[in-house]
Amino acid sequence: MTGLFDLTGKVALVTGSSRGIGRAMAEGLAMEGARVVISSRKADACEKTAAEINAMVGAERAFAIPGNAGRREEVEALVSATQAKLGPIDILVGNAAVNPHFGSMDSLTDEAFDKIMSTNVRSNLHLAKLCAPDMIAKGEGSMIFTSSIGAFKPSLEIGAYNISKLALLGLVRNIAAEYGPKGIRANAVCPGLIRTEFARALYENPEREAAAVRAIPLGRLGEPEDFRGVAAFLASGASRYMTGQAVTLCGGSNMWA
Repeated sequence: MTGLFDLTGKVALVTGSSRGIGRAMAEGLAMEGARVVISSRKADACEKTAAEINAMVGAERAFAIPGNAGRREEVEALVSATQAKLGPIDILVGNAAVNPHFGSMDSLTDEAFDKIMSTNVRSNLHLAKLCAPDMIAKGEGSMIFTSSIGAFKPSLEIGAYNISKLALLGLVRNIAAEYGPKGIRANAVCPGLIRTEFARALYENPEREAAAVRAIPLGRLGEPEDFRGVAAFLASGASRYMTGQAVTLCGGSNMWA
């Protein structure tokens, strides 16, 4: 650990963290000393991930508390359980997201759209409001939300998902504006095409993957581990004068956007 990124004693809550990008961000926080709550819908997956992170860092820093981020009552229970187990929350990572619709908006149902917006946007508002009092009491805190490069462009296949991620950027900026005077920072992370189970439909075809890689200056798809460092940066004092921003990790594919 270095002083600049040191998170010793900090309490972090990371939603959607049993696998993929969320897990990698939780790993990054734990590696820098934070005590991290691992949360997703399935208890066994959370417990497995927490155990593996603890083995990796050689200390008990990851704790499993399952919950469905799309359900308000479970979000409230998750925050309360985190506070009861570890104390006031210093770092919030809103990473959980869903995309039940793949295809044109003509076939998008109200039910699917409501689920996307509820989980990807509204639940993050609830999380922010629930965690803010802890941070306000300390005069500092960091909120990090996972958006997407999809927020910057339309899509003929995942349009509703992209709409939700653009809305999330608006939410992050409003959180930054409202809570900034109280010491809370809020930033978004915008992944490009990352090799996760969630994004498999976008790269599982070899020709499609090859085309995607050709558009990436670094010449590869992203890996979840690429998000460990940005999580530690945004959560720590290393980014203490940064708020309301959309940090894009895309291997260079969107630097012209």
